[in-house]
Amino acid sequence: MKMSEIRELSTSDLAERIDSERNMLLRMKLNHAITPLDNPHKLKETKVTIARLLTELRKRELDKELK
Repeated sequence: MKMSEIRELSTSDLAERIDSERNMLLRMKLNHAITPLDNPHKLKETKVTIARLLTELRKRELDKELK
């Protein structure tokens, strides 16, 4: 997910997306432990997406505090 797409999300959508991405990461880790994934790079991509979402959420919180 690109930062431009993340910026377009509302704060509530952002929180929901973080939860869904974390759940997906957990499921992928469990599946990968049992049978290797076709593309293990997906684990890293999901972690990066979660970090981007959390970064945008924190940025919004800081902007809100400054105003």
